[in-house]
Amino acid sequence: MNTSATPETIAPVRLSASYKFIWGLAALGTSLVSGTYGALLPIFYQDYLGLQARWIGLASAIYAVWNALNDPIFGYITDSTRSRRGRRIPYMRYTAPFLGLTFILVWLAPARAGQVALFWWMLTTMLLYDTCYTIVGLVYSALLPEVSESDAERNHLQISASLFGLLGFLLGFIIPEMFRPKAGTSPSFLPLQVSMVVVGAVSALLVIATTLKVKERPEFYRVDQPLPLKEAIRYTFTSKSFLLLVSQNFMSILMQSLVVGMLFYLADYVLRVNAILLLAAVFIPLFIGVPLTSPIRRRFGVAGAQQLLLLVAGIALVLIAVVPNPLIPVCLAVAGFGLAGPQTLTNVLFAQVADEDELRSGVRREGAFFGVNALLTKPAQSVALALIPFVLEATGFVTREAHGGQIYLDQPASALFGIKVLIGLIPGVALVIGAAILHWFPLKGRYLAEVQERVLHLHAEKHARL
Repeated sequence: MNTSATPETIAPVRLSASYKFIWGLAALGTSLVSGTYGALLPIFYQDYLGLQARWIGLASAIYAVWNALNDPIFGYITDSTRSRRGRRIPYMRYTAPFLGLTFILVWLAPARAGQVALFWWMLTTMLLYDTCYTIVGLVYSALLPEVSESDAERNHLQISASLFGLLGFLLGFIIPEMFRPKAGTSPSFLPLQVSMVVVGAVSALLVIATTLKVKERPEFYRVDQPLPLKEAIRYTFTSKSFLLLVSQNFMSILMQSLVVGMLFYLADYVLRVNAILLLAAVFIPLFIGVPLTSPIRRRFGVAGAQQLLLLVAGIALVLIAVVPNPLIPVCLAVAGFGLAGPQTLTNVLFAQVADEDELRSGVRREGAFFGVNALLTKPAQSVALALIPFVLEATGFVTREAHGGQIYLDQPASALFGIKVLIGLIPGVALVIGAAILHWFPLKGRYLAEVQERVLHLHAEKHARL
């Protein structure tokens, strides 16, 4: 990575192909645990262990509070850290082993311990896992804007992260599908739990591998002086660009949580097919779409490309609730292509927000923006987690636990429609709303070009002060 810059030769930092490859390994590690967690958690605790919706809802509510608070706290801490090894990499490297460990504990719940014991196990392990995931994920996201000023380089880094991340999410479905209890078999959780131990360990090692290659730019932790907390809050919440982007991202997070959490339900009860077939319907177009975000970005700009792809995915998801069952995989495939936008371009938009803010505040504060973004958007995960069991119960869904530990395939029509609403109608409408919000996003055209030019000169000045 070339970090040199002078006022005479100001240019964005360019990154090597090997750098971009290793950058993506951390995304593979974090998405492997988060994909597994999102796909397996609802069905594991409600359907397999029989935890009632009211206990899951209570755990989700408590989880939502901590989930919302810990990100801005750690974001501000990392922004304010000054050490010889940087302000972000040490947190990422030394939290990774605990991320793997706490992920493993989520799946070691005692199966017949009773409702209260299961509630406390679920809640405690969720909180521990989320704390570690917050630290690693927030630091990783915050590194992207500062390693290069170029939208193209950031896009290429995010393409690497997205492709590896999609592989991780795909494995997060495939591995549970291989080892989870199946209809007609003994309801043993040991194979699934052993596989979760392997997933947790491998994920931690992948994150550590990235920290051994990626280096921080010293001008941002040696020259920049941290803002006082009050000033940091003021600058964050007076950024129109940030608040609009967060609103759009809330809709994307809600969509992702519902689609991921309901995919096994759609496979098992509505279509009665192997879940891997549905994964292929979503992930193959998504893999194709991720690298294509680069030419789409060049044609429409980052914000315009995001709007277009959100609309494509949103309309396709809405159709799931109304089309005949054989056409549902087609809708999932079209939605998968559109989801390449939020998968790849969202962090590039946040990088633009951080650039604009640096011109206002004088310092780079990616941690604050990603932290407050999580404060305002992570509750969408808890909304989805609580919404799923309540909608299913309201529509008459029969769980395995209520059916003697065996899958009940003859669900009432109301329950099947409830599954379609949760995986299609609600997340689809959320994406269409998100696309509309970006109409007012200011970082476009001439104003964006001016911001990027001024940021290059500011970084050259900071580098000279080293």
